[in-house]
Amino acid sequence: MKACRGLVAGKVQGVWFRKSVQQGCLELGLAGYARNLADGRVEVVLVGHPDRLEQGKLVVANGSPGSRVESLDWTELMPPPEITGFQVL
Repeated sequence: MKACRGLVAGKVQGVWFRKSVQQGCLELGLAGYARNLADGRVEVVLVGHPDRLEQGKLVVANGSPGSRVESLDWTELMPPPEITGFQVL
């Protein structure tokens, strides 16, 4: 298992971005969460097998139909947090 944390900037709050990420990541079998930050960004944590993480990163980059991802910065989390399911916080 591996994990990564992404900080997503752009038009990502109030446009079903987090729900869209949740749905896509659940389909991939990834655990984690997506939550709004006070500065307008969204924090996304993904936990799963490395090949699935890469697919999950694409889900986050694509966002929802109404969103616009302007920047996305990923960092690896070591050790991976113990998270089950995918939450919208």
